[in-house]
Amino acid sequence: MTNQVNTGRVVREVFDIYRDQAGVLLPAALVVFAVEGLIRGLLTAVSPFLAILGFIVSLTAVGLYRGMVVQLVADLQDGRRDSSVGDLFRSVVPVLVPLILASLLFGLGVGIGLVLLIVPGLILATIWAVVSPVVVLEQPGVIAAFERSRKLVRGNAGPVFGVIVVFVLIFIVVALILSAIGAALGPVGTIVAGIISSVLTAPLLGLAGTVLYFELRGGPAGVGAPGPGSAGVGAGAGTGGPAVSAGAQPGGTSPAATPGQPVESPRSPAQPSAPGQSASGPQSSAAPPDRPGGEPGSEPPA
Repeated sequence: MTNQVNTGRVVREVFDIYRDQAGVLLPAALVVFAVEGLIRGLLTAVSPFLAILGFIVSLTAVGLYRGMVVQLVADLQDGRRDSSVGDLFRSVVPVLVPLILASLLFGLGVGIGLVLLIVPGLILATIWAVVSPVVVLEQPGVIAAFERSRKLVRGNAGPVFGVIVVFVLIFIVVALILSAIGAALGPVGTIVAGIISSVLTAPLLGLAGTVLYFELRGGPAGVGAPGPGSAGVGAGAGTGGPAVSAGAQPGGTSPAATPGQPVESPRSPAQPSAPGQSASGPQSSAAPPDRPGGEPGSEPPA
């Protein structure tokens, strides 16, 4: 069973992480999308028929970068805030092929749906919104990741769609402004404007899917509770009581099973027993310290 998603909270958390982690998110995006933009621009310049190949290159870059964003947020959940661009690149190597394949399938499915009737594309974009986090953190396989995403989104399609709309509109506005500026500067300006647009907006789109994943999984209990003083999507992500994981989850442990601590409700540290008091444990109705509250039958002091 998934948690109820709050669209406003997800949007706020995306911008919070974007601001706090811009020093890692933006350089990583620059590396990925500078290469992607140059390749796509060269392919289009050589022949318009190669634009389809450029589209595949773009989807590959998007899949790679979103995997890096997922790993960054998972690190924040575990209390690690010192990830570097190199760390993020290395972290997605084990799942690089599934990420790229999932990104290609996502792009083709949503793209065809939008071209044909629009509505099918919007539906697919909604139910597949958390495919990348599933691929990276749960690693069920490419096809199974799409089914897993659909199950996670079920019951929250409206709020998930609302989050998608917010960040897609931001992407469109930024892209239109920068493309207009780039067009005035010629072909090179158009390529540069496209790269800048991707660098600025790709982190938002990647974070949106990742924060949604943790929200649907129940906040920090989904992948790993944040350490003391750590910041991330765990703050305020849960709705209601703490989520209980059905088993070991990738990337962390359930907060209810911390090594060295009992599973039962925590008790206050043992205090020395006053004369005449029982040290057998908490009573259902403890008497005030200045009144007799010891063993049954004990007499108050004269």
